[in-house]
Amino acid sequence: MLTTTEKLFKIFADKNRLRILNLLLQRKMCVCELAFVLQVTQPSISRHLKRIKETGLIADEQDGFWTNYFLIKNSKAGVILKSVKSFLKNDKVIKADLERLKKAERTKLCSK
Repeated sequence: MLTTTEKLFKIFADKNRLRILNLLLQRKMCVCELAFVLQVTQPSISRHLKRIKETGLIADEQDGFWTNYFLIKNSKAGVILKSVKSFLKNDKVIKADLERLKKAERTKLCSK
């Protein structure tokens, strides 16, 4: 139990993972969209997603060419995530992420 809890709080302790979770609160997203919004490399995003997925916060699904990542509804950490969202809502970086999200079009970002 402690190991799971510790992993979960390590997820919330990383700024890029918090940013990813906040974006996934908005909608399902692929790696290239997340990389565009966060302005980090796709391999970095993939590593973060793997760690987040290990906690049971997110899952993925295949959608043709893309793999969509999304938050698992009613996960054990959902309550924490909702609280974190309220703390982040006025953060300048989070606001900038949400503005870039409006321009994140996977058909233009992802190469086939």
